[in-house]
Amino acid sequence: QVHLVESGGDLVQPGGSLRLSCVHSGAILDYYGIGWFRQAPGKDREGVSCIKGTDGSTNYAESVKGRFTISRDNAKNTVYLQMNNLKPEDTATYFCVALGSGCPTLRHYDYWGQGTRVTVSL
Repeated sequence: QVHLVESGGDLVQPGGSLRLSCVHSGAILDYYGIGWFRQAPGKDREGVSCIKGTDGSTNYAESVKGRFTISRDNAKNTVYLQMNNLKPEDTATYFCVALGSGCPTLRHYDYWGQGTRVTVSL
Protein backbone atom coordinates (compact mmCIF):
# COMPACT_ATOMS: atom_id res chain seq x y z
CA GLN A 1 0.00 0.00 0.00
CA VAL A 2 1.27 3.43 -0.94
CA HIS A 3 1.33 6.35 1.44
CA LEU A 4 2.19 10.00 0.92
CA VAL A 5 2.38 11.86 4.23
CA GLU A 6 2.84 15.61 4.26
CA SER A 7 4.00 17.65 7.23
CA GLY A 8 5.42 21.05 8.06
CA GLY A 9 2.36 23.21 7.58
CA ASP A 10 1.91 25.98 10.12
CA LEU A 11 0.83 29.55 10.77
CA VAL A 12 3.54 31.98 9.68
CA GLN A 13 3.77 35.72 9.23
CA PRO A 14 4.20 37.29 5.79
CA GLY A 15 7.84 37.21 4.78
CA GLY A 16 8.45 34.08 6.83
CA SER A 17 9.59 30.62 5.76
CA LEU A 18 8.39 27.06 6.08
CA ARG A 19 9.68 23.73 4.86
CA LEU A 20 7.13 21.12 3.90
CA SER A 21 8.03 17.44 3.82
CA CYS A 22 6.45 14.58 1.95
CA VAL A 23 7.43 11.12 3.08
CA HIS A 24 6.46 8.38 0.67
CA SER A 25 6.33 4.67 1.23
CA GLY A 26 5.19 1.59 -0.55
CA ALA A 27 5.50 1.33 -4.28
CA ILE A 28 6.84 4.81 -4.98
CA LEU A 29 10.27 4.40 -6.43
CA ASP A 30 13.06 6.85 -7.08
CA TYR A 31 11.99 7.41 -10.71
CA TYR A 32 8.55 8.70 -9.73
CA GLY A 33 7.84 12.35 -10.32
CA ILE A 34 6.67 14.11 -7.15
CA GLY A 35 4.71 17.33 -7.23
CA TRP A 36 3.27 19.79 -4.78
CA PHE A 37 -0.21 21.15 -5.35
CA ARG A 38 -2.23 23.53 -3.23
CA GLN A 39 -5.81 24.51 -2.70
CA ALA A 40 -6.81 27.78 -1.12
CA PRO A 41 -10.24 28.18 0.49
CA GLY A 42 -12.88 28.60 -2.19
CA LYS A 43 -10.42 28.10 -5.03
CA ASP A 44 -9.42 25.30 -7.36
CA ARG A 45 -6.38 23.16 -6.80
CA GLU A 46 -3.26 24.33 -8.60
CA GLY A 47 0.18 22.98 -9.26
CA VAL A 48 3.04 24.57 -7.34
CA SER A 49 6.17 22.63 -8.17
CA CYS A 50 7.43 19.27 -9.37
CA ILE A 51 10.65 17.29 -9.33
CA LYS A 52 11.19 14.44 -11.75
CA GLY A 53 12.66 11.19 -10.58
CA THR A 54 14.52 10.39 -13.78
CA ASP A 55 16.80 13.43 -13.98
CA GLY A 56 15.90 15.54 -10.95
CA SER A 57 14.69 18.41 -13.13
CA THR A 58 12.28 20.81 -11.49
CA ASN A 59 9.56 23.24 -12.46
CA TYR A 60 7.61 25.92 -10.62
CA ALA A 61 4.44 27.92 -10.97
CA GLU A 62 5.14 31.52 -11.90
CA SER A 63 3.63 32.70 -8.63
CA VAL A 64 6.28 30.90 -6.56
CA LYS A 65 9.37 31.12 -8.74
CA GLY A 66 12.31 32.54 -6.83
CA ARG A 67 10.64 31.90 -3.48
CA PHE A 68 10.02 28.15 -3.35
CA THR A 69 12.52 25.33 -3.85
CA ILE A 70 11.68 21.67 -4.30
CA SER A 71 14.19 18.92 -3.53
CA ARG A 72 14.25 15.23 -2.78
CA ASP A 73 16.27 12.86 -0.64
CA ASN A 74 15.76 9.39 -2.05
CA ALA A 75 17.63 7.78 0.84
CA LYS A 76 14.94 9.16 3.16
CA ASN A 77 12.04 8.71 0.71
CA THR A 78 11.30 12.37 1.23
CA VAL A 79 10.53 15.34 -0.98
CA TYR A 80 10.79 18.84 0.44
CA LEU A 81 9.29 22.18 -0.46
CA GLN A 82 11.24 25.08 1.00
CA MET A 83 9.02 28.15 1.00
CA ASN A 84 10.57 31.56 1.60
CA ASN A 85 9.16 35.07 1.60
CA LEU A 86 5.68 33.70 2.13
CA LYS A 87 2.72 35.84 1.19
CA PRO A 88 -0.91 35.76 2.37
CA GLU A 89 -1.89 34.41 -1.05
CA ASP A 90 0.21 31.32 -0.35
CA THR A 91 -2.33 30.33 2.29
CA ALA A 92 -3.66 26.93 1.28
CA THR A 93 -3.62 23.24 1.97
CA TYR A 94 -0.57 21.75 0.27
CA PHE A 95 -0.69 18.28 -1.19
CA CYS A 96 2.04 15.90 -2.25
CA VAL A 97 1.29 13.99 -5.45
CA ALA A 98 3.15 11.19 -7.24
CA LEU A 99 3.23 9.92 -10.80
CA GLY A 100 5.16 6.98 -12.16
CA SER A 101 6.55 8.93 -15.11
CA GLY A 102 7.09 12.66 -15.44
CA CYS A 103 5.38 15.33 -13.40
CA PRO A 104 1.87 14.74 -12.07
CA THR A 105 -0.95 17.01 -13.11
CA LEU A 106 -4.45 17.54 -11.76
CA ARG A 107 -5.75 14.92 -14.18
CA HIS A 108 -2.80 12.59 -14.39
CA TYR A 109 -1.44 11.20 -11.15
CA ASP A 110 -1.04 7.90 -9.34
CA TYR A 111 -1.13 8.89 -5.67
CA TRP A 112 -2.33 11.90 -3.72
CA GLY A 113 -1.56 12.77 -0.08
CA GLN A 114 -3.88 14.09 2.61
CA GLY A 115 -2.37 17.58 2.73
CA THR A 116 -0.84 19.95 5.24
CA ARG A 117 -2.23 23.37 6.06
CA VAL A 118 -0.21 26.56 5.52
CA THR A 119 -1.56 29.87 6.79
CA VAL A 120 0.26 33.11 6.10
CA SER A 121 -1.12 35.89 8.25
CA LEU A 122 -0.18 38.57 10.77
